[in-house]
Amino acid sequence: MEDGMPWTLVGAVALATAGLLVLGVLAMRLWLDVRGLAREVDTATRSLAGAAEELDRAVRG
Repeated sequence: MEDGMPWTLVGAVALATAGLLVLGVLAMRLWLDVRGLAREVDTATRSLAGAAEELDRAVRG
């Protein structure tokens, strides 16, 4: 083994670890954004259902 080999291995492990940390942070941000979007979709769905009920009542009069 050469003297430079252990530093190369340490560098590769450090880069891999940093990459995994970045992916973890991005995954958390994505998860939070998806939760927010799901809430907005739920709110819009409930609003549309309410509007459909009001329309149905207006038509049946």
